[in-house]
Amino acid sequence: MKVPRPQRALLPGPAGQLEALVSEPLDRKSPAGYFAVVCHPHPLYGGTFDNKVVYTLARAFEECGAPTIRFNFRGVGSSAGDYDGGRGETEDALAAVAYGRARWSGAGLWLAGFSFGGAVAVRAAERAEPGKLVLVAPGVTKMAMDGVPSPRCPWLLVQGDADEVIEPQEVLQWAQRQSVPALIRRFPDAGHFFHGRLQELRAAVVQFMCASD
Repeated sequence: MKVPRPQRALLPGPAGQLEALVSEPLDRKSPAGYFAVVCHPHPLYGGTFDNKVVYTLARAFEECGAPTIRFNFRGVGSSAGDYDGGRGETEDALAAVAYGRARWSGAGLWLAGFSFGGAVAVRAAERAEPGKLVLVAPGVTKMAMDGVPSPRCPWLLVQGDADEVIEPQEVLQWAQRQSVPALIRRFPDAGHFFHGRLQELRAAVVQFMCASD
């Protein structure tokens, strides 16, 4: 499969411009026409849109034929603004969604996030209303989630059993409390960053995203 070359873009955001990478699949064939937005890990610990897990998620969406937006949260790279503990970053994610909806009019949304970005994706999903949601080792135990509604769409949770950053059992307990059950994929012996397991991660996401609704 040929890999699309992402284009750098500056998107309008609530705290100023957001730096983004936008990929258009060479053979777009997503069901009903979808685009994807991927949220990256914690800005204060080196998280950017170049993270390997974020890149893997983007490739999975592109493999399913969906154009994809990876963006840097406020204060990261060339994105304007300062870290805001998840609140402003949720607004950044919604701004990326709005850009995608304007660019691909009529397309549905697939939303995803890794680690900190996973918690942001859950928060953004209430207003963004994605068709599907993908969370990889989401930082839902590291961010205030009180009052955040359960995902209302089909969603996939991928969690490594040897995660050294986020307690796997706490994430799974959080998932079990949600009103819409997740499809849970546990990766034995996988750490937080899925070193050596990225191809497995990609395959799991492709299987979920490309499945018929």
